[in-house]
Amino acid sequence: MIHGETVTDNWFYLRDRDHPATIPYLEAENGFTAQTMAPAAGLETKIYEEMVSRIQETDSSVPSRYGAFEYYTRMERGKQYAIHCRRGLASDSGEEILLDCNALAAGHGYFSLAYDIVSPDGTLLAFAIDTDGSEVCTLRFQDLKSGATLPDEIPNVYYSGAWADNATFFYTTLDETKRPYRLWRHQLGSAGPDTLVYEETDGRFNVSVERTRSGKFLLLGIDSHATSEARYLSTSTPDGEFGEFKALRPRVQDVEYFAEHQGGFFWIRTDEDAINFRLMRAPDHGPTEWTEVLPHREDVSIEGLEGFRDHLVVIERENGLKQLRVADTKAGFDAHLVEFDEPAYTVFVDGNEEYETTALRFLYTSLVTPRSVYDYDMESRTRELKKRFAVLGGYDPANYTSERVFASAPDGVRVPVSLVYRRGMVRNGANPLYLYGYGSYGIITEPAFTSERVSLLDRGYIYAIAHIRGSGDLGRRWYEDGKLLHKQNSFTDFIACAEHLIAEKYTAPDRLTIAGGSAGGLLMGAVMNVRPELFHTVVAHVPFVDVVNTMLDDTLPLTIAEYEEWGNPNAREFYDYMRSYAPYENVRAAAYPNLLVTAGLNDPRVSYWEPAKWVARLREAGTGGNTIVLRTNMGAGHGGPSGRYARLKEKAFEYAFVLTR
Repeated sequence: MIHGETVTDNWFYLRDRDHPATIPYLEAENGFTAQTMAPAAGLETKIYEEMVSRIQETDSSVPSRYGAFEYYTRMERGKQYAIHCRRGLASDSGEEILLDCNALAAGHGYFSLAYDIVSPDGTLLAFAIDTDGSEVCTLRFQDLKSGATLPDEIPNVYYSGAWADNATFFYTTLDETKRPYRLWRHQLGSAGPDTLVYEETDGRFNVSVERTRSGKFLLLGIDSHATSEARYLSTSTPDGEFGEFKALRPRVQDVEYFAEHQGGFFWIRTDEDAINFRLMRAPDHGPTEWTEVLPHREDVSIEGLEGFRDHLVVIERENGLKQLRVADTKAGFDAHLVEFDEPAYTVFVDGNEEYETTALRFLYTSLVTPRSVYDYDMESRTRELKKRFAVLGGYDPANYTSERVFASAPDGVRVPVSLVYRRGMVRNGANPLYLYGYGSYGIITEPAFTSERVSLLDRGYIYAIAHIRGSGDLGRRWYEDGKLLHKQNSFTDFIACAEHLIAEKYTAPDRLTIAGGSAGGLLMGAVMNVRPELFHTVVAHVPFVDVVNTMLDDTLPLTIAEYEEWGNPNAREFYDYMRSYAPYENVRAAAYPNLLVTAGLNDPRVSYWEPAKWVARLREAGTGGNTIVLRTNMGAGHGGPSGRYARLKEKAFEYAFVLTR
């Protein structure tokens, strides 16, 4: 009972993984799904073969310099995972294999490399791996001179780590709710126990650690969904006792700030009195006094900072599109923007390990342009294309068109929609359309290229992204207007996007597929409860649909931290609001669309029982007789199967379901 209400849940037992009926139930659902999809097996195989035929199966990344080596990854035909390599800078240097993830994955149904970090002198490698999808990793070390794996092995670590010097490594570990809450210092070769450096007792906050590109500091991040704090430690004195990390500023509730080090300063982006963030600067020898460099702008948000010896790169977003502001800091802050041409694109700063350089490496892509790696000279303002990743099988960007349109939400807000389709598409209401949405945590759905999507486009589909509130697509205010007691805006925005695409004759309800995963799966469940007749097919990957029950259980991973995203249902106001949209609680007698739901048995973010219970309730209440299937991956977690071929098989299965409905 909660707030005077008694809730009955006939499928509550599925929460117990050890219940004698749970695993057989999931296996029976998998069997039903396989039987239902058996007639589409030929199409699924054909789509998978198409997807594989478009990728360069034997390929390598563009090498990135760090110290005396160039580092890169390469893939080999038929192998699921990357091989991590390096070579010396001399032209005749041979390849040195650091990690062969295929060998590490041997004997495991799942494999993920959480991180691999080389020591500053290039002699040691720290790497963490996850072999079941639980996101609980094991940390190991390798001597790169001998190639031997060292005896140091640390369990229960998470996704961040950093070298202070060539023998001292910092890492984070998880509590019982799988929250990264402790920071430890490990001294290689030491017989004694590792040193606990910091413990965060507030369950809303996660901790992470990184080394600045300048190499002078370690930064300890302490972050919730609404508040953050940064602490710093000189890499020249990494072996101090508890408290050596000093706060740039003490945390203040509902104030976020993030730091980068460059040129004798900490550069800080903060949302204090600046919802879209402003840029501050403080001397690294006494960073308590902050000076404003870039003021707050209503139409531009600051998303990140990258420091180099003479330059600071400010990653911004304006009108939903990313832009790079490059500032020469040798004499002040002389800044310019890197120019891009397409109406909808995205760019990622990636592969920049060196501090003493004028070259900025970024990856550019759009809905029609494959991933393209550029080196941009920050002094001369010129760029060099280093590699455009091949899309085999005759793909030609000129055969496709992208555009951005706007839908009007019920409150009059204009919501962007990015579209891509084959040239010659006629807006006659007869086109099948696949509309994707997410809209939570301020996460941005970038208009990026994927080669597997071509299998839909070449079958006449329009692919669309709804940039709804709750995301950060149009700045921080866009996010704030789609969370907590404003969450319904995410759902009404998405419905408005679908209605606009129908009204403008891009598609029709009987040709409209919608898709989302995790919090995007919540979006799918919420909108199909409200407007089941508007959609023909729904794809919900690992959907967060049992919102109220999950948020009432603070022993589950993420729950306490999520209060700042969804609200705490122990307060009546938030409980009532969640109940108004939660997909599981709002299932009703209706003719629901065709529905494909996925789950991961080891998922730490959305427990497998949420999609399982939801499907059971939909089957009980649904009146339309459409197909509803659940597919649980019994050896993976939130991200689905690991390995590039396994992921393509999963996508081919989804597309076959969509196409055959």
